[in-house]
Amino acid sequence: MSMLSQRLVVGVAQKQILTPGLVQLVTVLQLNRLELKDMIAQEVAQNPVLEESLDPSEELTPAELQEILERERVANPADQELLTAAGTEAEFQAERSGDAPETLADEPAAAATTDPFDEIDFDNYFNEYLEPGFKSPAGENPEKPSWETFASAPVTLGDHLRSQLSLLVMPEEVRDACESVIGNLDDNGYITATAEEIASYGDHTVDDVEKAIEEVQSLDPAGVGARNVRECLLLQLENRRAMGSVAWQILDQHMNLLEGRQYRELAKLLRRPIEHVQVAVEAIKHLDPRPGLRYSGPGARTVEPDVYIYKDGDSYHVELNDDDMPQLRLNRQYIRMLDREQQPDKDVRNYVKDRFNAASMLLKNIEQRKQTILKVCHCVIDRQREFLELGLDYLRPMMIKELAEEIGVHASTVSRAVAGKYAHTPQGVFELRYFFSEAVQGPSGGSTSLQQLKRMVKKMIGEEDRSKPLTDDQIAIKLQAEGISVTRRTVAKYREDLKIPATHQRRLRD
Repeated sequence: MSMLSQRLVVGVAQKQILTPGLVQLVTVLQLNRLELKDMIAQEVAQNPVLEESLDPSEELTPAELQEILERERVANPADQELLTAAGTEAEFQAERSGDAPETLADEPAAAATTDPFDEIDFDNYFNEYLEPGFKSPAGENPEKPSWETFASAPVTLGDHLRSQLSLLVMPEEVRDACESVIGNLDDNGYITATAEEIASYGDHTVDDVEKAIEEVQSLDPAGVGARNVRECLLLQLENRRAMGSVAWQILDQHMNLLEGRQYRELAKLLRRPIEHVQVAVEAIKHLDPRPGLRYSGPGARTVEPDVYIYKDGDSYHVELNDDDMPQLRLNRQYIRMLDREQQPDKDVRNYVKDRFNAASMLLKNIEQRKQTILKVCHCVIDRQREFLELGLDYLRPMMIKELAEEIGVHASTVSRAVAGKYAHTPQGVFELRYFFSEAVQGPSGGSTSLQQLKRMVKKMIGEEDRSKPLTDDQIAIKLQAEGISVTRRTVAKYREDLKIPATHQRRLRD
């Protein structure tokens, strides 16, 4: 009979541990250009050793840093880590340039000989500036408020509606209910809650909420405060004084026929010529189903290319976009604090060592990020040369795993290197991830990229007869005739990815 007992066993195990430096490298690698600038600004604000390089006339080399550290050599693991980091940085820079290690720029710190407050004549200040009836001299240039004080802020949908409500006369109970109604509008301008829910949450009566909804629906933009698309479009027609028109009747009574494009059936039910129905449909198409989006929609997305791919002669070159990117260096003033003779406090010396270690690690990781992105882009150029020369129709299939094996890194490293980063190419600005796509069986046993296949599906649908639109089966047969092996289900999936309606929704009925 075996007995359970506790024992101490010594064993050897192998496992991976993410060091702080590796964690930072992974974080830096997946940042795009704008995000990296923000991160550098935060690091400069938090680490006094780091600063932006403005004048490279005087620079601090890792060798100088090592010499100072050797003077106050103590048995401190943090000291050894800093020396190792400094040596690694020197070797890394030497390998990159093929010459002596690049130096990190620094500016000499001007010693403050006098206290700046001693230079201020406070007696003269109080006698002149605090004298009753004093007026600033004409030649004086007082500090002006920042221009940001006068910069206009974007007007939201709620602000736009409240400014109109302030001009209307209504009972206070209804005005308070209007605030609750505005608070329950989504970005499209629709009410997201029922009148009963708004009344219970805002401590209003249902009657006041109903009146408040009517008040909000009378405001600009027309259609705001609607409960659904049908009511939104009817409010816009009412605002145009088109109540009772053919378009009004279609939206009010025959919305389902309009969605199915059954125009002849609409003409029969409304007892109108088909031409009148077509004119009404065109008028409905010019209505805005999302009136609030112009105020609450997201602004334009700022995209700055991280790399430039350009052609010089017969070859393509890659250049990292370093415009306005802060150039970091180590602050020379803190070197003195590493000397035991000038800084006897051991805690201060250890803090400065940790800051230098963190700064050196950040510089190395930023450089590693640059080299990884450049390697990935060079591989993209080699594999997508036809795309760069001829356009989108010549985009070749390319997998992240294959490219990672070529440059000798893990696939997750390539995935982080291309995430959220854009490249300026001769064919336009594209996200780096756009160049990676799966392969499908193409003509003559070759391969076709997924992006190219989707473009072919979109082109076929765009050229179809709207009275007899192509089905997914017919599109699959056409692609198979061109040598591309694809099923109906795959075509349906690609069509949904392209946000293209089904066949019966695309059919144009007379």
